[in-house]
Amino acid sequence: MERALFASGDFGKVSAQLQAEQCDHLLHADVLNSAIRDDAFSEERKHLVRVVDVPSRTLSMTLGGLNPGQATRLHRHNYETIIYVISGQGASQIEGREVSWRAGDAFYIPTWAWHRHMNRSESERVLYIACENAPMLQNLGIALREEA
Repeated sequence: MERALFASGDFGKVSAQLQAEQCDHLLHADVLNSAIRDDAFSEERKHLVRVVDVPSRTLSMTLGGLNPGQATRLHRHNYETIIYVISGQGASQIEGREVSWRAGDAFYIPTWAWHRHMNRSESERVLYIACENAPMLQNLGIALREEA
């Protein structure tokens, strides 16, 4: 689906009525095992990442995984993140604070906070869902991410 881009001069084109947006796809089936994947992205991040491919312009969702003993790299970004832990247990370092978590927990990563996630188990894989407002900032041209 092609998206319209508007500039300041288009302000007068704001509609007085809403219409449901017609999206080309509303479902990304079986995200973990989907053919829609970018293994290079997981390799770059040094842990499992599966991007949920739906046409949201303001929110993103990814599935992340950490093998026993594995940790993400220390990084930060200017978009907010809420993480829900599906399975496993571990901890996150967030701006010098350690937050322990386990399956069923949700936690928040503030904007521009240095953080990393660690699987503390010796045998169980961690699987989590990360929801972020990155697309909104990307569409505004102001999304930033930095690795330590």
